[in-house]
Amino acid sequence: MVSPDRLLAFAAMSLALIVIPGPSVLFVIGRALAQGRRAALTTVVGNALGAYVLVVAVAFGVGAIVERSVVVFTALKLVGAAYLVYLGVRAVRQRRVTPEAAAAQGVARGGLRTLWDGFLVGVANPKTIVFFAAVLPQFVDRTQGDAVAQMLVLGVVFNVIALVCDSVWGLVAATARGWFARSAERYAVVGGVGGCTMIGLGVTVAVTGRVD
Repeated sequence: MVSPDRLLAFAAMSLALIVIPGPSVLFVIGRALAQGRRAALTTVVGNALGAYVLVVAVAFGVGAIVERSVVVFTALKLVGAAYLVYLGVRAVRQRRVTPEAAAAQGVARGGLRTLWDGFLVGVANPKTIVFFAAVLPQFVDRTQGDAVAQMLVLGVVFNVIALVCDSVWGLVAATARGWFARSAERYAVVGGVGGCTMIGLGVTVAVTGRVD
């Protein structure tokens, strides 16, 4: 198993990465502003599931291929960026939908669609891909047993920290949205801001290059 000192060191490094807003955090904030607390928290869970898929990929060697291949990395990045822009445009178009109608629509669509949106953003997050591929294997101690199991455990630590931190971001943004929702005009503005945040995030992810 993972030694306590390596576990703590990895947790500290993960926290340092997570508290700096990246694609997943900004997406959660945009979703919170556009759709509210429930959608934001569901998105956080989806992001975590997507991130853990990356952990599994790295643990079994797939992550190294993605990290080293410019073509594969770029393709994955552009797919994620395009999906972010699509979600942002949809949020902007629906910015004048009343809170009651938005809630009803959310129930009709179900949480699985929101979860899936978050999962896709999480699994296509360039920041997380690079972090796991480049950093995760460095905390494995081959003398302590199965390297794959150690990476899977470290991935759980990362995701628990991410769940807590991202949920705080989402709740804060959703609380601010609650005040805006008292006015139809303010509600439209905040919905538009949330959508534009996602569009801007998608463009940023698309034009951000690899750090080799």
